[in-house]
Amino acid sequence: MSKWERASLKSFLNIEMGQSPKSVYVNNHCDGVPLLNGPAEFTDKYPIPVQYSTRGTRKANKNDILFCVRGSTTGRMNIADQTYFIGRGLASISHKNGCHLNSFVKGLLEIYLNGLLGGKGGSVFPNINKSQLLDFEINLPPLSNQIAIAKVLSDLDAKIEVNNKINEKLEAMAKLVYDYWFVQFDFPYDFARGKPDINGKPYKSSGGKMVYNEELKREIPEGWEVKPLNYLISEFKNGDWGKDKIQGNYTFSVKCIRGTDIPDTYTTHSDNSPARFILEKNKNKCLSEGDFVIEISGGSPTQSTGRICLITKELLDRIGQDVICSNFCKATSISDNSATYYFLNTWQLLYDNGVLFSWEGKTSGIKNLLFKSFVKNYLIPIPPLEIREKYQKIIETNYRTTQINLAENQHLASLRDWLLPMLMNGQVSVDEAEYMVYETVSMAAEEVEE
Repeated sequence: MSKWERASLKSFLNIEMGQSPKSVYVNNHCDGVPLLNGPAEFTDKYPIPVQYSTRGTRKANKNDILFCVRGSTTGRMNIADQTYFIGRGLASISHKNGCHLNSFVKGLLEIYLNGLLGGKGGSVFPNINKSQLLDFEINLPPLSNQIAIAKVLSDLDAKIEVNNKINEKLEAMAKLVYDYWFVQFDFPYDFARGKPDINGKPYKSSGGKMVYNEELKREIPEGWEVKPLNYLISEFKNGDWGKDKIQGNYTFSVKCIRGTDIPDTYTTHSDNSPARFILEKNKNKCLSEGDFVIEISGGSPTQSTGRICLITKELLDRIGQDVICSNFCKATSISDNSATYYFLNTWQLLYDNGVLFSWEGKTSGIKNLLFKSFVKNYLIPIPPLEIREKYQKIIETNYRTTQINLAENQHLASLRDWLLPMLMNGQVSVDEAEYMVYETVSMAAEEVEE
């Protein structure tokens, strides 16, 4: 610590405060440079711009840290994956010695965020202005330490990113296989033996017999049935919300999946589902492996209700305790385990294609999915058991790998959060941190092999 020095952020960081361009220079048809105004465009890592500007005044360069400086999301960060114009809700921040040190900078900002937000007497600023950023002082390690710390943090982030890329590919593969088998009806088929075979030829394009179905108004493979969605559903579980702390008989601790949490179950290691307490007698509402959670209230003009997630063993292990869904969701179980992933991806396709918009009603301004009517009346083709089982085996492996990767990311992120203050104040050496990262990754790899 003797070599560490007190330094203001401006002494080693480039800080550019955003400034919103005039509206006449802003458009949403990709004319000019992408424009970012704040966290509405943020994701877990890189922003997704929705506006462009032909004449902005403040820029963020590729690899800069995008830092929110206004309102309740002050301090939230993303990384610039290209050049952006930035509005007044953002600042772009980078290290003067190069972008390879930005992992150190991001970690530094996370550690000192409370100090940036808090003023004298513990008051909280709704905004951070330029002088607050420029003049804020910290204990700064020597440049060699900064480089070493940046490497440890970037190695952790890189491993998380690799897992995310793998999961994106697995998701794309699952959609491709579903489309190939159940939309184009080119599931692999052994014509000589007259049965599905993973090494067979594509059914429809190889001359497999198709029959016209009057109910669906299209051709389906010979031998397939047509049934409503609820043919595959065995039971329903209602949601619960309970209390945010122990009150009276509300003593049973659970995590509660809301509609807004559903995308995170497949896309991020973060578990944002709130902790709640429910009545002991309502333990039967807890979710089990193989259950589905379906959002039945909410949505928006551009997003229908009906988001869905599958409860897997790996997901339950990652959450680490009993799980229910909220009152704005409904949990269902499948009558035939061989149809689990066929049901999931059929529902997801209907959602992605906007079909569920047509099955919504409104109560007090809130959109509600007409769930019972939808599953009772919406007809789908039902593949024979052998095809469902083969599809199940392929996709189940994909989803298991996805959840294992998310669990590993959860461990890596927890390690990163623990290491950050330790590295920043010198309590843990870089060599020790690198060993911990190696051990965590190796342990996760062994768990996958098992």
